[in-house]
Amino acid sequence: MMEAFDLEQYKQSIAEATAAIRERHAAAPRFGIICGTGMGGLADRVEEKTVIPYQQIPHFPLSTVESHSGNLMLGRLSAQPVVVMQGRFHRYEGYSLREVTFPVRVMRALGCEALIVMNAVGSMNPLIRRGSIVLVDDHVNFMGDNPLIGPNDEAMGPRFPDMSEPYDPEMREILRQVALENQIRLEEGVMVAVTGPNLETRAEYRMFAQLGIDIITMSTVPEVIVARHAGMRVVALSTVTDECLPDALRPVAIEEIIATARSAEPRLERLILGLLARIGARGISG
Repeated sequence: MMEAFDLEQYKQSIAEATAAIRERHAAAPRFGIICGTGMGGLADRVEEKTVIPYQQIPHFPLSTVESHSGNLMLGRLSAQPVVVMQGRFHRYEGYSLREVTFPVRVMRALGCEALIVMNAVGSMNPLIRRGSIVLVDDHVNFMGDNPLIGPNDEAMGPRFPDMSEPYDPEMREILRQVALENQIRLEEGVMVAVTGPNLETRAEYRMFAQLGIDIITMSTVPEVIVARHAGMRVVALSTVTDECLPDALRPVAIEEIIATARSAEPRLERLILGLLARIGARGISG
C-alpha cells in the first residue's frame, strides 16, 4: 500500500525551512544552483555568502554520498543573487522523491525563478566522450516514480504540468554563445534517469542507446520535474565521467568518476558565470 502523503504537513515543512534560511540570509535569490558529484567548487566562488549546513535547516535531508559536502550557500555569482546546493540527494540513498526534491520547493519559496542543475553522467553515445560537457536537450524518466504523485495544491503548480519543453530554450542558447566565446566544446543530448545505485548492464546500456538516449544519470530529473511544476525555468549541464559503450564496457571506480568531474569544473564555472551574467542583465522572462 502506498504511504499516505500529508500535503499540509509538507507545505508547513517548506515554510519552516524557508523561514530558518531567511533568518540567516534575508536577501531573496533569483537563481537556484544544484552542484553534482565532484562539482561543489562553484559554491566557493559565491560572494557575500552565507553558509548553512543542511543539518541546520529544518526538514532538509542529509547528503550521504562521497564528494557531496552538504551545505547551502546564499550570496552572489556574477552579481546575481543565488542559492547553491553543495551536494544533492538521491533516491538510492533511501529518500523518497518528495524528500529528494524538497530543496527545490524551498528554493522556489525563497524567490528563485530559475534553476541551474549540474550532474555527473555516463555516456552511451560514442561521439560524447569522457570529460565532455553536455547541454541537456530532453530527458526520459526511467525511475518508476514521480515526485508529483499524491495530492496536488494548485498554488504550488498544476495537477498536470506540461513537459513538452522541460529545458529552457533561451538559457540553452545563452550557454551555446558563452561556450563558443570561451572555446568550450559543448555537446547536446537526451538524458535518462534511473534509480541506481548499481551501474547498468551491457544489455541495459544497449537498450537505452537504441532508444536514442545519449547520457544516463541517477539524479536530476526529479528536481527538473518539480522545478517545472513550480513554474521555474530550468537548464542542465552534465559532465560525462564514464563511457557506457556496451561492446567496450569496463568497471569504473568512484575515484575516477570524481576526478573526471573535477577536471571539468573550470569549464562548468565559466559557462554558469557567463549564463548568470547575461541572463541577469536581460532579466528572466517566460
